[in-house]
Formats: sequence, C-alpha cells, structure tokens
Amino acid sequence: MQHFDNQTIQLILIAVVVAAMLFQSIVLIGLLLAMGKAARAASEKMENVYSAVMPLISDSRALLERLTPKIDKTSDDLTSLMHSLRVQSDDLQAAANEIMARVRSQASRLDALTTSLLDGVDRAGDFMADAVAKPMRQVSAIVASIKAVVESLRSVDSNPRSHATNSAGDNDMFV
Repeated sequence: MQHFDNQTIQLILIAVVVAAMLFQSIVLIGLLLAMGKAARAASEKMENVYSAVMPLISDSRALLERLTPKIDKTSDDLTSLMHSLRVQSDDLQAAANEIMARVRSQASRLDALTTSLLDGVDRAGDFMADAVAKPMRQVSAIVASIKAVVESLRSVDSNPRSHATNSAGDNDMFV
C-alpha cells in the first residue's frame, strides 16, 4: 500500500471538489436551459391566452358600457314599479278594510233585524196560542158539559120508570 503525503491528499481533494463543481455547473446550466425553454413555452402560451382573452375582455367591457345605462334604467323602472305596487296594495288593503267594516255593520244590522223578526214571531205565536187555546179550552169545556147533560138526559128519558116501578124480576113481563 502506498502512503500519500498531505500534499497529494489535498491535491486529490481539490480535484474531487473541482470535479463536483464542474458537475454541479453542468447540471445548473442544464437546468438553466430547461428553465429557459419552459419560460419561452409559458410565454408563448401566455401570449396565446392573452390574445384569446383580451378580445373577450374588451368585448365584455364594451358590452358592460352599453348595458350600464339600460341596467340603470331597468333598475329605476323596477324601483318605480315596486313603489307603485306598494301604493296600490296599500289602497287595496284600505278598501278591503272598509268593505269588511261595512260587511260587519250590515251583518250586525241583519242580525238585529232577524232577531227582532223572530222575537216578534215568537210573541205572535205565544199570543195566538193564548188567544186560540183559551177559547178552545172554554169551548171544549162547554161542549163536554153539554154532552154530559145530553147523556144524562138521554139516560133519564129512556127509562124513566124502570128504576122506580120495576123490580128485578119484572123485566120480561108486560102489564
């Protein structure tokens, strides 16, 4: 085995460091070239996107500039319409409240009239019942008494002597 002195070892280490730095420089140059290609490709793609998007952006801006007055007018019209609808709904609510108040008033009047009419009919029915029933009872009592008198007279006239002169066994005998 050979012994190397310090100077040889330092020379070998310097050669290894130089080789490593050379290798690192080559790798960095390769990365630089790859990054340059990627940047150019990205730049070209950005140019393509930019050339496609810019007309769209300018058209959108022009459309927005054309539509802004129309949108403002439509917004104003909608505001006016909403205000008009609110006023009309308030008027409609007031009219409905007034109609409901009148309906309630008429319903209470109709209720009072119906109650008064039915009370009158009830009083008239009670009066008619009293006016007809009392005389009918009186007539019925008179008729019953006349009937009782007639019955009693009939029974007295048909056998005036049968009770006084006839005996129990003389019913079949004639004198």
